[in-house]
Amino acid sequence: MQKKIISLLTIFTIVITTFLSGCSVQKNTEPFSKSNFYFDTIITITLYEKDSEKYIDECFSIASKYENLLSNTKKNSELSKINANPNKYVKISSDTLEVIKAGIEYGKKSNDIFDITIGKITDLWNFSEISENSKSDSNEVDPSVIPEKTKIDELLPHVNYNNIKISGNKVMLTDSNAKIDLGGIAKGFIADKMKEYLHKQHITSGIINLGGNVLTLGEKPDSTKYNVGIQKPFSSNGESLGYIKVNNKSVVTSGVYERYYRVNGKLYHHIIDTSTGYPVNNNLVEVTIISDKSVDGDALSTTCFSMGLKKGLKYIESLKNVDAIFITSDNKVYHSKGFNDFILTDKDYTAEK
Repeated sequence: MQKKIISLLTIFTIVITTFLSGCSVQKNTEPFSKSNFYFDTIITITLYEKDSEKYIDECFSIASKYENLLSNTKKNSELSKINANPNKYVKISSDTLEVIKAGIEYGKKSNDIFDITIGKITDLWNFSEISENSKSDSNEVDPSVIPEKTKIDELLPHVNYNNIKISGNKVMLTDSNAKIDLGGIAKGFIADKMKEYLHKQHITSGIINLGGNVLTLGEKPDSTKYNVGIQKPFSSNGESLGYIKVNNKSVVTSGVYERYYRVNGKLYHHIIDTSTGYPVNNNLVEVTIISDKSVDGDALSTTCFSMGLKKGLKYIESLKNVDAIFITSDNKVYHSKGFNDFILTDKDYTAEK
């Protein structure tokens, strides 16, 4: 129960505010929302269609399906079977294969900054369990939770997506000291699959919120854009520092406040530098990616956070149909040149150019 209560906070990673001023013949006058618990967080789906509940329930079935395929914590998932059988080919579904291939491709595009074989190092840090079980608001924990440097150094050379071999619909991890972790792209992939299903049902307005991965369907029934709030870092009540206006876009945020703990006042967070094995330390506290596909936003939010402000912004500017918002530890907000639909509302933050 404690885990579920604390995980509820993750739903506020991105705060959504929607307003409905009109509707078409096919739409309800009010949106219908429903929530459920998957991926260690609360997910919420909001639709404007008649009979929305049955479509939302099917989306929950999709979430359950992919959790059973892609989870590291479920022993019988396809991903767990790959990790448990190094140097052996494991037959998997086309869906799991698609996610793994995407993870490898993002690794190549990022020059190895994004790497799905980081699993054993993230296990060492154990952010999810320790931060959720911390009894104080500051998340201050005993220094013994910090992994030994020798253990990190031993595992670091094994973080290499090239150790994943694919033959048809079979996958093999050729390094027993590596572990595939799809946490950096799985929710984005699943959100895209939900949207694909809803489109096939001719659902054209709604919001998919997978605990910080927000995906909007088309535009609102009154033909206006969705207002998507951007989380204020370390806000305990889901307060936003501003909002963006989007239609038919994905909005994904990665921040140091999502899973973290403090040791002697120093913050350690879950975004791991694949070159050091330690949490990224570059003065960023939050990165939000606005893209067409949620799986892209998922991978890019981690990648750009790891790159840092200057390199991350430059990388975003090189991509088509992708924008980003960067927030630094000194409360300054930067966004990509092509993105002008961001409204900063918190006076403690300064918009930089």
